[in-house]
Amino acid sequence: MPTSTRFVVSLHMLALMAEHGNTPLRSEDIAVSVNSNAAVVRALLLRLAAAGLTRSQLGNRGGAMLAKPSSDIRLVDVYQAVEDRNFFAFHRQPPEGEGMIDRHITPSLESILTPVREALEDKLAGLTLDDVLGDIRARAGIGLDELQVDRPRVGKERRQAVA
Repeated sequence: MPTSTRFVVSLHMLALMAEHGNTPLRSEDIAVSVNSNAAVVRALLLRLAAAGLTRSQLGNRGGAMLAKPSSDIRLVDVYQAVEDRNFFAFHRQPPEGEGMIDRHITPSLESILTPVREALEDKLAGLTLDDVLGDIRARAGIGLDELQVDRPRVGKERRQAVA
């Protein structure tokens, strides 16, 4: 069964925007980094903007950027902006049998799995984009003062700018 990558890809996109500070990133440049299609990136940006997490700057040097500081972007807000909150998918066609299992499986599983989804959201509510960035920097051996912003985005350097 397919699973969604919207949350993880959105976090990748937001981390890129945070790293680039006030420099807008084009969807094409973001797509290179997340190894996806620019149309997919734009669709996610629409959801993130609707949730107040990103904003767009129009014009020749336009693109997407964070709408608020990374410390104010909770992971649960990203999750809820881009994912279906029904973490577990139930039958596409509801069971129609008359047996005990057929009649009671869905409400039984809902009562068990709803607290699991709520626990996930509670955990994500306590984490911010800064937590993600801190972990990335620690793994890369980079301190906060070494954060690179305003990288070039033209010519050959564009692909490297978001890598």
